[in-house]
Amino acid sequence: MSQTFNIYCDESCHLEHDRQKVMVLGALWCPVEKAREISEGIRSRKVKHGLPPNFEIKWTKVSPAKLVFYRDVVDYFFDEENLHLRALVAGKANLRHDAFPGQDHDGWYYKMLFTLLSPILNPECRYRIYLDLKDTQSGMKTSKLRDVLCNERYDFDRRLIERIQAARSHEVEQFQLCDLLIGALGYVNRGMNASPAKLALIERIQQRSQYSLVRSTLPQEKKLNLFHWQEQEVAG
Repeated sequence: MSQTFNIYCDESCHLEHDRQKVMVLGALWCPVEKAREISEGIRSRKVKHGLPPNFEIKWTKVSPAKLVFYRDVVDYFFDEENLHLRALVAGKANLRHDAFPGQDHDGWYYKMLFTLLSPILNPECRYRIYLDLKDTQSGMKTSKLRDVLCNERYDFDRRLIERIQAARSHEVEQFQLCDLLIGALGYVNRGMNASPAKLALIERIQQRSQYSLVRSTLPQEKKLNLFHWQEQEVAG
C-alpha cells in the first residue's frame, strides 16, 4: 500500500510590485499519519515557552524576547525525521514576462510552484497538497496546477495527487513552520541584517543544516532542499 503525504506550500514576497528582489516558495511535507502528532509537537513547544497553543508562528514575529522559543521550533524541524522542506529562491528584479506569449506574473508564479513541487513527487506515493489561501482565483488555479503536475508524471488517472486545495495558513502549524523557515531564507538571500534575533535564528538553521542557505543544495537532499532559480533561465 502506497504512503500518503501532506504538502503545505507557502510563499514570501511573491507579489509583482512589492519592491522585493527575491521571492521564496516553500513546501513542507510529512506523512499524513504523522500530521496530527507534528501539530501537537509544535503546539506543545508554544505552551512550554509560555505562549498560548493558538499563538501563530511567523517569521515577522521573531524577536529577542522569543528567540529561545523560535530556536526550539527550528530544532524541532531538524530533529523530527518525518518533516522535510523544499524551497525555491527566485530573483524578480529582471523578470521579462513579455518574452513568453500569454504569461503574466501570476502565471510565472504558478510555473515556479510547479518547479518547487515536481521533484518532491514520488510516483509510488500519494499526495495531498495544501496552498495558502492566496486570492479568489485559487480554486481554478489549483485545479490547473494539479492537471499539470499529474500530466508531467503521466498520471492520467489522477492517483498521484489526491487533492490540491487552498487552506487558511494561520490555522495550521505546518504552514506556520513553513512560514518561519522560508522567511529566514528570504532574509538571508536579500542580504538583510537589521535584526540580531533573526540573524541568530538564521545562524541556527545554517548550523543544523550545514548549508549557507544562499546556494542550491544537491537535488537529493531530503531534509532542507534548496533550489536557486536564476532569472536568465527564462529571460531569453
